[in-house]
Amino acid sequence: MTTSPLPAGPRAVAPAGSPCCAEYAGLSRRGLFRGLALAGATTAIGSAVVTASPARAASASSVLVVVSLRGAADGLSLVVPHGDPAYYRARPRIAVPSESLLAKDAMFGLHPQLSPLLPLWTSGRLAAIQATGLPVANRSHFSAMEELEDAAPGSTARVGWLNRLIGGDADASPLEGLHVGLGVVPTSLYGGAPVFAVKDVDSVEIPGADQYDTTGGRPRSLRTLWGGDTSPLGRGVRATFDSVQGFAPVQRAVDRRGRYPSTDLGRALADVARVVRGDVGVEVVTVDQGDWDMHTNLGTLEWGDMRRNAADLAGSVAAFFDDLGPTGDKVTMVVLSEFGRRVVENSNQGLDHGYGNVMLVAGAGVRGGRYYGRWPGLDTTLDADLLVTTDYRQVLGEVVASRFADASVARVFPGLSYDPVGFMRTA
Repeated sequence: MTTSPLPAGPRAVAPAGSPCCAEYAGLSRRGLFRGLALAGATTAIGSAVVTASPARAASASSVLVVVSLRGAADGLSLVVPHGDPAYYRARPRIAVPSESLLAKDAMFGLHPQLSPLLPLWTSGRLAAIQATGLPVANRSHFSAMEELEDAAPGSTARVGWLNRLIGGDADASPLEGLHVGLGVVPTSLYGGAPVFAVKDVDSVEIPGADQYDTTGGRPRSLRTLWGGDTSPLGRGVRATFDSVQGFAPVQRAVDRRGRYPSTDLGRALADVARVVRGDVGVEVVTVDQGDWDMHTNLGTLEWGDMRRNAADLAGSVAAFFDDLGPTGDKVTMVVLSEFGRRVVENSNQGLDHGYGNVMLVAGAGVRGGRYYGRWPGLDTTLDADLLVTTDYRQVLGEVVASRFADASVARVFPGLSYDPVGFMRTA
């Protein structure tokens, strides 16, 4: 396999839990923060990580939410090719029965645990694009994550595609780009434009600004200490002060977490909904769902990791759009994973690392209720992959072109010969 050469720097975030692959074991939170510190000026105050720039909040007309299924989700289980007989020959124990599928057409159907998404599907706000992926197969989780999120094959520049989307302007507000989760900036957001990362929205605060500081003296002291510092760290600290202040409307937004699954993804998307309703100028948001590396115990309809994760994904996404109500008319969500799984099940009722996958797109601008992509057919040889017929950047590029009028697909995805798939409405 071949991948684009990349310099040392921040790595992608590993899924939570105990993954099957030893590849995850070498990645530490300390290493992530060290990578961020080496690659550019960042500031961590409270639970927030901010790259240096003043914050100037402004309303966003379009919001893109990117949900990354960390660990390589099996798209052939989520959106099942029941019309391809090779699928059932390849998976005698873990295949999803055709009669159980939802939203079936002649070839595809949704996993039954995705039933909370049916209202989005039937209302034309959810689409699936099959046989998507990287231009060249890459079965290393973290190398593939970085390649996917840089989205600039052959480039050594340390800039992610979402950072290019929000403009690459060092004087922009950090609040335009946000990660909700571990408080670590993912590769897709990293670059010249300042961004913001939080563990959760309620814990964004200046240390010491609590109920015991009745006069506000501690934050004033910190501002005095760093107010005249012209170093990158000083600029980063001041940017954090401004960002925390600008983030306040999000914290005042109603918390409807009780409507969501009680999971990491559910809690994160509940926070993202508050961010959208707070309307502080956030344009792009990233969220992770982990534990998709199912080498063992992928399971059946009655038990297993796929049943659990699919239910969490569907329940969380459905609750998110329900929570937003009419405000969701400006939100588009993309769900993707670093690569797919092999066609043929292994001896542990799981699947090993593969290639092609499915992408889901929901919300504003989507021509939903349909399956898109050119199906290449499946093979049942031991190492068979779902081949990629649509470069994943074509999918992301179509979202960018449809939802961000001032953005250039050529700048966001350098070297891509853009060819729309057709799942988004034109402006």
